Amino acid sequence: MTLFMLYFVIINIVGFALMGIDKKRAIRGAWRISEASFFLTAVLGGALGCTLGMHRFRHKTRHWYFRYGLPTIFVVELLLFLFCRKALSP
Repeated sequence: MTLFMLYFVIINIVGFALMGIDKKRAIRGAWRISEASFFLTAVLGGALGCTLGMHRFRHKTRHWYFRYGLPTIFVVELLLFLFCRKALSP
């Protein structure tokens, strides 16, 4: 369980950081991080970090698929976690 929590923390920090990095690159007109990378990070467990980063940096908030998609992925991940936790408990 500890290893899982460590992974969850790291992947969410990565998701948060990706939003900040991409926002900075957007302002400078530099090469951007693909939208698929954000969703891959979210699906791999970083949906909370991506969502918080989106709101913190005010980045990608105009795109409906980010505004609704990332929180939806987070809710699904949370429900899966709770279901698996209950199923695996003695």
